[in-house]
Amino acid sequence: MDDWRADRVGSALRGEDPRVFARVPGGFVAMGDAQFLPGYCVLLTDDPAATRLSDLDAGARRDYLDGVAALAEAVEGACGAADPAFRRVNIEILGNASPFLHTHVWPRYDWEPDEVVRRPVWVHPVERWHDPATALGPQHDALRQAIARRLTDPAAGTPPARP
Repeated sequence: MDDWRADRVGSALRGEDPRVFARVPGGFVAMGDAQFLPGYCVLLTDDPAATRLSDLDAGARRDYLDGVAALAEAVEGACGAADPAFRRVNIEILGNASPFLHTHVWPRYDWEPDEVVRRPVWVHPVERWHDPATALGPQHDALRQAIARRLTDPAAGTPPARP
């Protein structure tokens, strides 16, 4: 397949998705296309037939949710170490636009504008989602590597304490 975006789960399974950088229980970890909130990741299911969490049997569902938890902790630790304004992570399983099971793990920061910092990430202006200045690129490699390290070694560091 020429365009890995047309089949994100299949391309992850085939090793063709360039955003995928780790494997966790139940899925593949990928950096998000938009990085206006640095460290944004997505957990893609490893079951191409799963369109929602309830499509997985109990064991696969536990594996997937364990993968979500591991990714959220890794993003929290890596983003907290990289930016003292790190606030928390938001975890969302939506599926409204993409017909496969996936989970968004959004780091949130104190430097976000007041009108969005305490609201869902989806209220950020639409221009931010397609801004070439914050698109995924080599400038995100260090953060991606820090998240990957924390996924393979959860003791790689703990997030700094919040004041």
